[in-house]
Amino acid sequence: MNIAVHVGPEPVPVLMDAVRRAGGELVPLEEAEAIVYYGSDDPEEIRSMLHKRIRWVQLPHAGVERWADAGVIADHPVFTAATGSYGMAVAEHALAVMLASARGLHRLAGAKQWGPNRSREFAGSTVAIVGCGGIGRALIRLLQPFGCRIMAVTDSDHVDGADRVVPRADYHKVLPWADYVVVSAAATPGTRGMMGAAEFALMRPEAWLVNVARGGLVVTEDLVEAVRDGIIGGAALDVTDPEPLPAGHPLWDLDNVLITPHSANPRACYWRGLANRVTANVRNLSAGSPLEGRVCPDEGF
Repeated sequence: MNIAVHVGPEPVPVLMDAVRRAGGELVPLEEAEAIVYYGSDDPEEIRSMLHKRIRWVQLPHAGVERWADAGVIADHPVFTAATGSYGMAVAEHALAVMLASARGLHRLAGAKQWGPNRSREFAGSTVAIVGCGGIGRALIRLLQPFGCRIMAVTDSDHVDGADRVVPRADYHKVLPWADYVVVSAAATPGTRGMMGAAEFALMRPEAWLVNVARGGLVVTEDLVEAVRDGIIGGAALDVTDPEPLPAGHPLWDLDNVLITPHSANPRACYWRGLANRVTANVRNLSAGSPLEGRVCPDEGF
C-alpha cells in the first residue's frame, strides 16, 4: 500500500526523494495521511498542519523539547524523531573533544610560543555516559580500543560494552568516579539543569564535563564557577545555554573550556541520517511495522 505523505511546509528535495525511495506517494497536505515535517520549528506550525487523516508525523531533529513543551506531540497522531540517526557522528565528536582535552590541544592550538607539556593519557579513563541512548552506545564502541571503563546511565537493564549500568534517577552515583562525564540525555523538564553546582561538587577536580545534548541540561553560571575555581578540570561544550553563546560570555575566557558551535553532527550526516529515518519509517508504516524513533508523550522524548 502506498502511503500518502506530505513533505513540508518546506519541500526539501532530499526528504521527498527519501519518501519516493520507500514507495510513498507525495501529496498535498490536505490529502496526506503522514507528514515529514521540515519548517520553522514553531510548534504552532505543526499544530496548524494536523488534520483528522494524519496518523504519523516525522520530526526533523533528535530533540523534541520544543514540541513536547507546547503539548503538540500529545495532540493527535504518532510522532517520530530523528533520535538515533546521528549517534555515530555525535559520538565521534565527543571522542574528539575528550582526546583534545586530555592532550591539551585546546590550549596548544592557540599557543604563540613553546610551553610546558601538561598533557595526560586518555587510554584507561573512566567515562560516565549520562543518557546512554544512540549516541552513548555508539560512543562505547568508539571507546573500546582505548580500554576505558564505561558507566552507562540509562533505564535499560543491559548495555553492551558498559562495565556498570545505573538508572537515570541515580546518575549522581557515577559522578565521583568519572574522568569524563558525557551528557547525552534528552532535554525534558526532568533533565533541565541536571548538571549544576551540587553535581560539579561530586566530580573529581581533574574531571571534564562533555555536553553534546542540549545546553539547558547544564546550569551555565554554576559551570563557569566550577571551572574557574578548579572544582572540575574543564568542559567541552557543543551546546550552551544561552545558544549561540554571546560574545563576551565568561566561558569564552576560560582556557580549560573547549567550545564548538553545535557542530557535532556535520550537515552531510544530518541530511543522510534524517533521509534514512524517513525512508525506514515510510516503509514501516506501509508494512504495519513499529516506527523508528517513536516519541513517548509521557517521557517527552
